[in-house]
Amino acid sequence: MILDETCKSFSKFNATGLSLLIKFKSPGEEQEFASYLKKCNSALTNYIVDKLPDGNLVGLRIRNTENVQDKVVGISLRRRDQLKTDMVLSVVGKVIQINSRFALTERLKVH
Repeated sequence: MILDETCKSFSKFNATGLSLLIKFKSPGEEQEFASYLKKCNSALTNYIVDKLPDGNLVGLRIRNTENVQDKVVGISLRRRDQLKTDMVLSVVGKVIQINSRFALTERLKVH
């Protein structure tokens, strides 16, 4: 669920920044968390890159807004067609394994 969305243009760099404040809903009882997370991540990734031309570069920064001491999860710049759901899940999964406090059920800021 997208709670807030802002878009900013950086003319000096010929770039546009998108900021989303999101909160994942809790999965249903019959739904496995891993498949639910993949479905949500796929929808979010598709939403971010849907309006971009193929040659554009995309990078992500994901920050937990509830626990600001957590480090930012970063995904380096890559072509739009290279930003895949499985790759984003892999990076987020590694962060969750290292930092158990990083909660996906809290509000997240995605840049």
